[in-house]
Amino acid sequence: MPKVLVAEDSLTDAKYIESILSEQGYDIVFARDGEEAEHILNSDNFDLVILDVVMPKKSGFQVCREIKKNEKTKDIPVILVTSKKEEADKYWGKLQGADEYVTKPFEPIDLLVAIRKCLKK
Repeated sequence: MPKVLVAEDSLTDAKYIESILSEQGYDIVFARDGEEAEHILNSDNFDLVILDVVMPKKSGFQVCREIKKNEKTKDIPVILVTSKKEEADKYWGKLQGADEYVTKPFEPIDLLVAIRKCLKK
């Protein structure tokens, strides 16, 4: 099963994402902020990263940019999951290297479709 790192500072949103992914059998590791996500990424291998954008210490945009610049992690697909709905936010997210951009609130199928797209690449 694919191993997924989820960086989300909202416990409610983290539990929601966990319920969606665990139902599909994904192996999930959680980070509570952007810095913790980077530390975990440096110590383990993942098939996919799901990042909230607005987080303490480092934003999802910053973490995504670091993932895509790093030789070891640049090929890991990144999904940004955020309440930032503006077209400019989506554009900025893609500019940082995000493979998919899902806006909150979302239905489970929205996240699952984004995951499937990323894992097929």
